[in-house]
Amino acid sequence: MGSQLDTRPDPDALLEKLRGEETRAQTGKLRIYFGASAGVGKTFAMLGAAQRAHQAGQDVLIGVVETHGRKETSELLAGLT
Repeated sequence: MGSQLDTRPDPDALLEKLRGEETRAQTGKLRIYFGASAGVGKTFAMLGAAQRAHQAGQDVLIGVVETHGRKETSELLAGLT
């Protein structure tokens, strides 16, 4: 019976591991696209990356998007919040 107690995981270690996983799960990423000129594809690249992340099952939130009336850019907003 004593050998069974020796193989049990340390509850404090398990709790610390769970806290670390919870912290990582709540951490998000912010991407900023810089460019010197208008019309070089920053918004298009950002929305393409957002679509790929969304399709991979990641949560994606968009703050503001200026499509400049471009149909292809507007289409990349489909399905994103």
